[in-house]
Amino acid sequence: MKFIDNLKNGLLKENPTFVQLLGMCPTLAVTTTASDAMAMGLATTTVLISSNFVISLLRKFIPSKIRIPSYIVIVAGFVTLIDIFMHAYAIDLYRSLGLFIPLIVVNCLILGRAESFASKNNPIDSIVDGIGMGLGFTWALTLLGIVRELLGAGSIFGVQIFGEAFKPAIIMILPPGAFLALGILIGLFNWIKSRKTTRV
Repeated sequence: MKFIDNLKNGLLKENPTFVQLLGMCPTLAVTTTASDAMAMGLATTTVLISSNFVISLLRKFIPSKIRIPSYIVIVAGFVTLIDIFMHAYAIDLYRSLGLFIPLIVVNCLILGRAESFASKNNPIDSIVDGIGMGLGFTWALTLLGIVRELLGAGSIFGVQIFGEAFKPAIIMILPPGAFLALGILIGLFNWIKSRKTTRV
């Protein structure tokens, strides 16, 4: 049951994007297309799971005075591996995501989970927490990417949905469109959540 609860926390109850509003920089910047959004989410998930596991293993050996710098070094190591891997095997995504891959190091979602969960729990629970939070972040970014790409370009994952008569709302692939779409999705998410709570 604890395993399921930890997964549900990241996916719904404590969703990093729609509830905690963490990692807003990549959320707003790389969600112009669904594929970029999903790639960023999965890269962040991989780093989150790996860093949670290592930090949990080393939690009793890291002195409290240097815990944050230690977490950053661990996270930076995994981000570097992801960066090199994407540069070697997914060059188009690497160019599309650009600077936002190295910036995963300072993503408050990863450092927040390291401090609040991985440093206080065993490795297995920390991995599950990383999976839940990472997948919650990924589906939220992908949903935002789908909305922005559909309205701003008439496609989803690069596949054209509407005909030639469709006039895309260019604002949706610009920064103001990111704020607008995210605000609407957060409102919908919280409205659905409040209705479920009221029924219970």
